Amino acid sequence: MAQKKIPARQCIGCMTSRPKKELVRVVRAPSGEISIDPVGKKPGRGAYLCPDPACLAKAKKKKALERCFEQPVPAEVYDALAAQLADVEKEVQPHGKA
Repeated sequence: MAQKKIPARQCIGCMTSRPKKELVRVVRAPSGEISIDPVGKKPGRGAYLCPDPACLAKAKKKKALERCFEQPVPAEVYDALAAQLADVEKEVQPHGKA
């Protein structure tokens, strides 16, 4: 039986390719609102980040989100993303170490 292909995506911070389930999707909705998409099903333009604040910092420094979403990203959005990533990291870590 053929093995099912695991979808991979590239982190916009560290540029490493990882399975889609290990990454956090950041989405720009058609209305222009930018948020984290925990399920991966929200409509809009998506970009992927490792659940690591260092990757978010690299993405911010390189203006990777601005390039992906083709619009300026306010500092408040980065602050909100950092807080949400910290929450996601807390949820992911206990399951990953078990």
